Amino acid sequence: MVDAEPDPYTVAQAIVYRQLTASPKSRLQLARKLAERNVPEHVAEAVLDKFQEVRLIDDAEFADMWVRSRSQSRKLAKGALRRELAEKGIDQETAASALEQLTDADEASAARGLVERKLRPGTDLSDPTERDKAVRRLASMLARKGYQPSQAFRIVNEVLDSQLDPDQQGGQSRYP
Repeated sequence: MVDAEPDPYTVAQAIVYRQLTASPKSRLQLARKLAERNVPEHVAEAVLDKFQEVRLIDDAEFADMWVRSRSQSRKLAKGALRRELAEKGIDQETAASALEQLTDADEASAARGLVERKLRPGTDLSDPTERDKAVRRLASMLARKGYQPSQAFRIVNEVLDSQLDPDQQGGQSRYP
């Protein structure tokens, strides 16, 4: 007896279940995975619609979870998180709603913590050349995590100023 060709709907369901078991995914990520596996588009859409109907796929919930997770574990700013969500197929409105859970104070606190952690011990902050080098390095690190340049420089300078003795503070950096 020859095995029958597997039902594309069943194959698509199995792929989606496997993907969701590994980690939460957006609808676009699952659609891409099904396309990679050559699942016909009409079958993929039907399966994804069914999973969405029973709330196993929920882009808003995915976006909320993604923002919480990545802002805590990687200390990413809203800009970087917005880009990541867009790459995963989350629309701007859903992304904006998910990003509302991050306050400016949360973002600034995360940035301060990163700068404090990445500040090299023994850096002579009273030496203008050393301080400028530290400012550039730390502000660049924050920029890679999605922080705006003005915010990055401000936070870096605040943290570095707090590391100086009180009589050394003031006017140590050329950066705003």
